[in-house]
Amino acid sequence: MASEHTSVSEAATAEQGRPADPPPPAPAGLTALGWARWAWRILTSMRTALILLFLLAVGAIPGSMLPQRGVSVEQVQNYFVEHPDLAPWLDRFYLFDVYSSPWYAAIYLLLFVSLTGCVLPRARAHYRAMRARPPRTPRNLGRMPYSASFTTAAAPERVLDGARALLRRHRVDTESEDGGAAALSAETGYLRETGNVLFHLALLALLVALAAGSFLGYRGNMLVVEGDGFANTVTSYDAFFPGTAVGQDDLHPFSFTLEEFEARFIEDGRLSGQAASFSADLAYRASPEAPERHHELEVNHPLSVGGAQVYLLGHGYAPEFRVTNADGEVVFDQPVPFIARQERTFTSDGVIKVPDAGERQLGFTGVFLPSAAEGPQGDLVSEFPAPRDPVVTLTGYRGDLGLGEGASQSVFQLYTDDMSKLGESPELRPGESWELPDGAGTVTFTGYSDYISMQVNSDPSRLPALAAASTAVLGLLATLFVRPRRVWVRARPRGDGRTVVEVAGLGKSENAALTAEFHRFATSLRDRMRDGPATDTGTKE
Repeated sequence: MASEHTSVSEAATAEQGRPADPPPPAPAGLTALGWARWAWRILTSMRTALILLFLLAVGAIPGSMLPQRGVSVEQVQNYFVEHPDLAPWLDRFYLFDVYSSPWYAAIYLLLFVSLTGCVLPRARAHYRAMRARPPRTPRNLGRMPYSASFTTAAAPERVLDGARALLRRHRVDTESEDGGAAALSAETGYLRETGNVLFHLALLALLVALAAGSFLGYRGNMLVVEGDGFANTVTSYDAFFPGTAVGQDDLHPFSFTLEEFEARFIEDGRLSGQAASFSADLAYRASPEAPERHHELEVNHPLSVGGAQVYLLGHGYAPEFRVTNADGEVVFDQPVPFIARQERTFTSDGVIKVPDAGERQLGFTGVFLPSAAEGPQGDLVSEFPAPRDPVVTLTGYRGDLGLGEGASQSVFQLYTDDMSKLGESPELRPGESWELPDGAGTVTFTGYSDYISMQVNSDPSRLPALAAASTAVLGLLATLFVRPRRVWVRARPRGDGRTVVEVAGLGKSENAALTAEFHRFATSLRDRMRDGPATDTGTKE
């Protein structure tokens, strides 16, 4: 019994275009064309597609664990500062640019080719199977997983008419057999394989949509200090990642001003210091001629304008400094964004570069503490992320900042090779100043502003990708909940004028519900023939 059931299932699998066995090993003595055909068969097998899909998921793990340049350049720079030995090695393997790395692109392209070569033939085979006749009635129905028989006074033609009425949702075919017997074969549940094919076609469409988005879209990152504005031009971005087909003229000319930012933190309890909400009030224009509108930007509430989405990624503090030179002239007066070293307390590090201080330039490294307090070791720490008692400490340098023509420096790093140390400042609170040694000038901590880190993402394939993902879910649901099954009925006249009716059922999976369904069909057919109780031979599991 079990061997017969297995052979029927394998035959059904072959009919629907699914390989029952893994690809065979390459035989010896193949020509170059033969090797190419063998490699193509291996690449386009479902097993290879699953392996590549698994590798794609594994390859995405570093992208979720390590900071990515495409999301936050500042966090990548902080990682280099905190892990100076490890970060360069990770960077050599593109682990800070996982989704644009050559090895990730290779897996992606191989998966695309594998799915294309696997799914399209499978879809054609399924289409042919749907149009084909149901399988012929087996000779021995008693060997099926479910079988039952009864006798009736109805003619074989009437039995098949009754069965056809009960199987109106099935695809039905009838045939005549020797000795006046007639047989009916019915099949349903093709929606399961349709869902399977639809799922893989949708996955293929999703890959195409993602590739199109990478080709036609762009994204960029920037820091905007409270009170400042932003215009959607390449030069306004701190980091810009255009698609292959995107030029400077393709950016929609929207603009906005960060009018106010508010961050709320939990004050008490075990979660004290954790963020409660971030909210930014933006005044924006969709184009230079468009009227000004307002939008409240939150973490899960981006601004959609000009076909792009503006996301709030994070926030920080920008201490404001005024620097005067030895002659008392103001040579620097502006806020400077500091990058949070500790997310829980927002202890932040920053760099101030004053190239116009005179013949010898000035530079400072600083630490900003939003809520300064004395730590357990007697050092100065921040005890809360909100600015309860803001304090800045600076270390000053004098010399050459290295900002000559052709020099490329990060705004968050100070190169002191050609500079001499001036000393360290006292604790500065808003309004307090530090007189630099040797009459080099004065630094005044005038206050602070909030800034937010933002990302602009333009992806024209978002809606196609959403449609493909939704279709994939629908196909998967059909695969999980639709049960393919086959039913056979044979009506054979007997010598005493009665008709012997045999009923058999076969499901593609072992399921007690299918057995109960086959039995209900056999019982309903018996009752429809309006004859006495059936002589039931039972069921076989």
